[in-house]
Amino acid sequence: MERRLRGVLWDMDGTLVNTEPRWIEGQKLLASEFDILWKDEDALSTVGKPMPVSAALLRERGVPLTVEQIIERQLAHVVASLADGIPWLPGAHDLLMALRDAGVPCALVTMAYRPVAERVAAGAPEGTFAAVVAGDGVAHGKPHPEPYLTGAGRIGLDPADCVAVEDTLNGTLSAEAAGCAMLTVRGVTPVPAAPGRSRVASLTEVSPEVLGRIVRGEVIDTLMG
Repeated sequence: MERRLRGVLWDMDGTLVNTEPRWIEGQKLLASEFDILWKDEDALSTVGKPMPVSAALLRERGVPLTVEQIIERQLAHVVASLADGIPWLPGAHDLLMALRDAGVPCALVTMAYRPVAERVAAGAPEGTFAAVVAGDGVAHGKPHPEPYLTGAGRIGLDPADCVAVEDTLNGTLSAEAAGCAMLTVRGVTPVPAAPGRSRVASLTEVSPEVLGRIVRGEVIDTLMG
C-alpha cells in the first residue's frame, strides 16, 4: 500500500525560524562577560546538539557557572529576543498554514528547551502544532532517535508516515534513525547527500505536495550539481 503524508515533524532553530544567530549571540555575550574568547567555530560546533552540550563547553572554557545556570541564561536571552515577534525563515509560515489547511498534523521537535519551543509554537498559525517535543522533555537528545519517535508518537503516527524537516546533520541522523522520511533545508552547517535524503535550499521550494512525494519515497535534491 502506497504511503501518504500523514504528519510533519519539524526541527525549529535554523529550519523554521532564524534563531541560530540569537543562540550564538547569547553564547558570545556570556563568554565575554567573563573575558572568555568564544569563536564562531566554537558556536557552530554546538549547532543541532542538546543544550547541555553547549553549556558544558562554555563551562569547560571557563564560564564560572553550572550547566543549569548557563542554560537558564541562554534561554532568557533567546526568549527576550523573541518579544518583538518570531523570525520565520522564508516559506515557513506559508507552508505551516498550507499543512494546517490540508489537515496534516505537525509536531515541533527541537533541542531548545520548552520556554523557547512554546514561544515559537504559540507564534505559529493557530492550530499548526499538535505537539511540542523540547530538549528538556527527552532523556536522549539528537542524534538519538528518541526526539522524533516521541514526536510521531504524540501525534499518533508511525514515523514512516511522517516527513521530518531538519537543517543539521545531528537532527537528520535522529530523524532517519527513527524511521522518518527526510527533508533537510540548507542551514549554517552543511548536511551531505545520502541515499533517501531529500535536500532543498529553502522552504520556499516546499509544499504539502512535495512532502507527499518525499514520504512516498521520491528523493528531491535541489542542492546537487
